[in-house]
Amino acid sequence: MATEKWERLNNEHGLYVTKEHGFSTDTLLLADFSMPKKAEICADFGTGAGAIAFIWKMRANPKMIYGIELQENAFMLAAKSLVRNGFDGVELIHGDVRERPLPNESLDLIACNPPYKAKTAGLKNPSEAKRLARHEESLTIDELAEAAAYALKFGGRLCLCQRPERMADVIVALRKNRIEPKRLRLVQQRAGSKPMLALIEGRKGGGSGLVAEPTLIIEDENGYTSEMKAVYGDYYLGDGNEGD
Repeated sequence: MATEKWERLNNEHGLYVTKEHGFSTDTLLLADFSMPKKAEICADFGTGAGAIAFIWKMRANPKMIYGIELQENAFMLAAKSLVRNGFDGVELIHGDVRERPLPNESLDLIACNPPYKAKTAGLKNPSEAKRLARHEESLTIDELAEAAAYALKFGGRLCLCQRPERMADVIVALRKNRIEPKRLRLVQQRAGSKPMLALIEGRKGGGSGLVAEPTLIIEDENGYTSEMKAVYGDYYLGDGNEGD
């Protein structure tokens, strides 16, 4: 059994994580980029330990949040965290997004932090959990776009993050499924460095016209930039996380 740790998101709420199931800066960036509106029904596809779903609840409190997770260990962590947080309006589903666990055209917003590497690309981690998270063994970009197109209402949004070198694959998959890319934001570690991440939003049934937003810089000479600090929000960055 993997060792669990309670990772604080602020002074009141957090989530259980393990070495194999946790969250990263990419997760926080996507949660911020995809922040829902108050009246929306939204879902995090591949919610893992539940970070995006819980951040949405804490910061936006939309009408309803679904967190869908395929891996049983990650799902159980998220379920345990949900009980400890005492959140209502959040439902976790142990299932495969490719099998359409939510009704057709029922969602206003979907977020997904998908596997970054194609199934045949690079060395594969011997850990099944990490392999499924990093390689497209359980969810390809095409399958994500298909599942999102099914679940989104007309005008609904799909927000995802991906490595910049795979942006062509993302755009092709979205358009093939009638989800038009509308927003793009690149993320750099520092000014002058190459982009390390791309955040993209597509709108189901949207007209053409992609807006490239200003690049987000994570660090400057003084540490985290003011914009990155806003992304972190109340996330506890010190060493006060408690083992549980």
